Order: sequence, then structure tokens, then C-alpha cells
Amino acid sequence: MNLSFDLYIPHGLSILPECILILSLVILIIVDLIYAEKNTPWLHIIPFSGLVISTIVLFFHWKEEPFTIFMGSFQINTSSKIFQFLILLCSVLCVPLSVDYIKCTEMVITEFLLFILTATLGAIFLCGANDSVTIFVSLECLSLCSYLLSGYTKRDIRSNEATTKYLLMGGTSSSILTYGFSWLYGLSGGQTQLQEIAKGLMRTQMFDSPGTLIAPICIMVGIGFKLSLVPFHQWTPDVYEGSPTPVVAFLSVVSKVAVSALAIRISNIVFPFSSNEWHLVLEILAISSMVLGNFIAITQKSMKRMLAYSSISQIGYIMIGVITGDSNGYTSVVTYMLFYIFMNLGTLACTILFSSRTGTDNIRDYAGLYPKDPLLASCFAPCLLSLGGVPPLSGFFGKLYLFWCGWQAGLYSSVLIGLFTSVISIYYYLKIIKLLITKRNEEVTYYTKNYTNFSCFLTSKNVIELSIMICVVASTMLGLAIDPITTMTQNYIF
Repeated sequence: MNLSFDLYIPHGLSILPECILILSLVILIIVDLIYAEKNTPWLHIIPFSGLVISTIVLFFHWKEEPFTIFMGSFQINTSSKIFQFLILLCSVLCVPLSVDYIKCTEMVITEFLLFILTATLGAIFLCGANDSVTIFVSLECLSLCSYLLSGYTKRDIRSNEATTKYLLMGGTSSSILTYGFSWLYGLSGGQTQLQEIAKGLMRTQMFDSPGTLIAPICIMVGIGFKLSLVPFHQWTPDVYEGSPTPVVAFLSVVSKVAVSALAIRISNIVFPFSSNEWHLVLEILAISSMVLGNFIAITQKSMKRMLAYSSISQIGYIMIGVITGDSNGYTSVVTYMLFYIFMNLGTLACTILFSSRTGTDNIRDYAGLYPKDPLLASCFAPCLLSLGGVPPLSGFFGKLYLFWCGWQAGLYSSVLIGLFTSVISIYYYLKIIKLLITKRNEEVTYYTKNYTNFSCFLTSKNVIELSIMICVVASTMLGLAIDPITTMTQNYIF
């Protein structure tokens, strides 16, 4: 029996970014085996180069006609490529932060880089997955690496606790997601491809059966967990607090981008006949995330836990664009995620640098940082304000466009609640900035009094601070280019 895999040379070139990442994995393993007994400070160049080359190759294949490969299980189009570009961009920025952190903590670097590359590969495949089996395998590739990364500091009790919760809850959510896909498989007459599932539901007249209510609920639970939507957010603060900070930076963006692409694909292809119910549930989850995330963030004393609840509220804002269900809404999602990558990674990069010099994560220990390190405090402030949506920073233009698209789609309650909670978020971001510039001795703690600009990072002056500056400039200035960004996205992506 001849099996025809529709992977010709032109199509093979279209998955070249994924092939480059796989080749980088292989090279990294071989080089580590050869130099296992030697110090290899340059080892991170291999995954970094692979990610950069993959990004460049993806850019040159931007305008290809959409097609499916691997017997229809993987679809390549401009919509999936833009999400893949965002994932690669995040990984490129995270690798330097991860390398310096690992050097400072004296942990093994090779396995860490392998997990980062494998998680990136799973996220990229998830963006174009067109089959329920491919979706599950890609999602688990991302999830399993996320569990391993979150527990990489295995001697830390908080890290062990966070990983245990993450693994147990993640396994449960994956099981529920698979159960939802099994319902779709049965109701559609044994189909696994998303388009064939939709056709099968129409052909078997099962689109209005009770099973089509169970399947979306189960799939929503699985997606809600990966996105940290309320009430599936319980793992997020513990994982943020217990995980290495570069891992937090990586997971806070990559998982959101990849799973948002999955949610858009499923809602458009599989559930167009129940879009009202699907969007209603998503709207409830989005509103809950915006309200709970922002109000609980006010009470946090740990910087990483505060950013965890902030990320919960941020995905609530992003869901407004997903719920709209049109090209304007999806364009606003892509635009805001592009801005979110820089402002979130910039904030976490500043947190990494401060924690490496002081050994603390408590918010009150940031008091009086500006007189000690004006550069770090000056970089911290615009990233925080951009997350809050303060004009004229990038976050303001991203939220403005996101809320405008939601208002045009009739999501008045979600937009009004989003505006109200954005004002709330500005309060706790400004509270941190106030601490940074304070000069009162009674508020300055031991950590800041003994703060020094000297860092244990070997290459921090060239890598970490350079990454911070890139994120600060993008968080400050990128919003001014929102018009060409949205025009290009809408014309060439959706």
C-alpha cells in the first residue's frame, strides 16, 4: 500500500523554520556530548542562532499561499505564521535572560536550553495544528517542557511545590481537553481534522445534540487552564513565584500566544454553529479574569505573584479581541500581543536583574532603587506603565485598539469593565514606581541599602541590560507605529 504524504519540496521549505529548530536541538545535544567535561559558555549560541535563523526564514515565507501537509494534520497560512513569529520573537528575547540566570545560579545549562527549544517547537506546531491528535501532541510537548522548566531549581521547596501543582492540574486539564475531542470524534463520525469534524457534525445532524454542548465545555476548560483564565488560574501565582524568573518570562507569553491561536482556530472552524454560546462563555471568563486578576494583584507583596495576577488580567483583555470573531478583533489580538511581549519581558528582565543583585522578590525591597541604580529604575517604570496602559506608551495604543474593536462588535459590558479594571491596574503599577523613587530612609530596606550595580552575571552588561533596553524602547515607541502594524496584519494575515 502506497501512502502519499503531500510534502513536496516547495511545501517542505515552508516548514523550514521548524526543521531548523529540530536541527538546533540535535546539534546542541551532540556538542554537549563532545564537550561534556569542559566549560562551554558559548553553548547558548546554538539555540539562539537557530531561533534567529528560523525567524528570518519565516519572514521570507510570509506571503505563501495557504496549504495543508502531513495528510491534512498541519495547516500553513499567514494567520498561523504571525503567531509563530510572535513565539519565535519571545524565545529569542528569553534565551539571553535564561543563560545569564543559569550561570548565576550555577545550574546545568544544556537541559534548560533543550527544554526551551522543545517548548518553542511545540508552540509553533500548535499554531498550525489542524488535527485533534496533532493539537494534543503539540500542546503536551509545550506543557511537559513547561513542567520541567518550572521545577528546574529542584533544590528550592517553592519550585517543587509549584511544579507538583502545575503537573497535577495540567494533566487534569489535558485529560478534560482530550475528552472533549473524543466527543467531537464520535459525533462527527470518526473525524479528527478540524474541517472534517465540522462537516461531519453537519452530515450526521449532530450539531444540535447535547454532546455538542459537552465538547465545547471540555475544550474550554483545557484552553482556559493554559491561558490562566479564571477560574482555571489557581496554578499561576504559585508557578510564577516558584519558577525561575526567565521561565516565567517565557511561559507568560509563549503559552498565551500559542493557545490563543488554537482558540481562534477552533472557534472559527469547529464551532461556528454555536459561536454565540462559545463567545458567551469566553466573555464570562474574560470579565472574571479582568476583575479578579486586577483586584487581587493590589494585595500582593511578591513581585512575581503580582505579575502573575497581572497576566491573568491581561489575558482577559486579549480575550475581548478573540470574542469579537472578526478580522478586526483578531488583528487587535496580534497587535496587543506584540506589545505585551516587550512590556512583559522588559518588566521581568528588570526583576531578574534586581533579584540577582539583592536575592529578594519582595515589592517593598524595591524602595529607594532609583538613587542606587537610576538606569534600572528608569527602565522598570515605562514597562510597568505600559502594562497599565498609560498614554502615550505602547500598552495604551494596544488597549485602545483592542477595546475599540470590542466596542464595534457590541461587547459593551466587557469593554467597560476592561476600562475600569485598567484604571485599577494603574494604581498598583504606580505604587511600585513610587517605591522606586522614594528617598525616605524608613522605607528603604536592608537589601536596597546594600544594593550595588555589580552583577554576578558574566555578560549582563552586554546581554541582560541590552535586552532590557530593547524592551523599553519597544514598550515606549512601538505604539506610535500601530497604524502600519494593524494595516499590515489585517491585509496580509486575516
